[in-house]
Amino acid sequence: MLVGLENPDDAAVWRLDDERALVVTTDFFTPVVDDPFDYGAISAANSLSDVYAMGGKPFLALNIAALPPDLPPDVSGEILRGGAEKTREAGVVIAGGHSIQDKEPKYGLVVIGFVQTKKMLTKAGLKAGDALVLTKPLGFGVTTTALKQEKASEIDIKEVVSWMTRLNKAAGELAIEFDLKGGTDITGFGLLGHGLEMAQASGISLHIDFSKLPFVSCAQKYAEMFTFPGGASDNRLFFGSDVIFDKGIGEDSQMLLFDPQTSGGLLLGVSAEKLPGFLARAGEVEQSVWVIGEVMSGDGIEVHI
Repeated sequence: MLVGLENPDDAAVWRLDDERALVVTTDFFTPVVDDPFDYGAISAANSLSDVYAMGGKPFLALNIAALPPDLPPDVSGEILRGGAEKTREAGVVIAGGHSIQDKEPKYGLVVIGFVQTKKMLTKAGLKAGDALVLTKPLGFGVTTTALKQEKASEIDIKEVVSWMTRLNKAAGELAIEFDLKGGTDITGFGLLGHGLEMAQASGISLHIDFSKLPFVSCAQKYAEMFTFPGGASDNRLFFGSDVIFDKGIGEDSQMLLFDPQTSGGLLLGVSAEKLPGFLARAGEVEQSVWVIGEVMSGDGIEVHI
């Protein structure tokens, strides 16, 4: 066992031989959007993401579904179809799975992938001097919660869904191509929670430039309406003591960095000498990337304007 409970990361990693290892992960959750196909696709993309976050390539998956007995069959079918289409896009085979009855729909995947042991990404792989790179914008949680509260517009939901259904495959392949060592994906703990996990595992400090952070276009609007999910407050309570904010960053903006993300982007450390080539290559493969800060000696996280 290369990665397990002793050094928790995005997935478990089991060595097969001197060169290869298996990456194993699972994730599932209740609906974050109303459309069942989109829900299935988002759940699948989110489940696959942990393998990409370890520098791996997923190849096999199993469905996990908990569905109400009175849910119309066409709705259940669309959830599963959304997951199947997204895994097919990733080049992954779904080989069955398991379902039970429950009061509220829940869907996700068990995912297995391969990783080259010398190419593996971990939360402990950041080094002082690395640039911090993020591959998707923030603001998913505050927007989907606005949807649940019937405050979100259709165009805003469409924008967020387009990001949440996007695979982290290309971002993971870039990390492998440039032999990066430090990475994770941004999900339930938000940018600062997952960033702090990396900082603590790597024994360094993250310095984030708020002005360089990408957000979906509606994020600030819903932040001002304070439609944050409960997990945002939980994240702030748990991680906030290790984060220092510039005095000019308001409460709403701070909360956006604790906002739980579903199927968020990868947070990667890229050395200064590799950064120009990394950014150029990202443009060639049409992978969105934002340089949001840097890795420095010390501990915790500092967020500047």
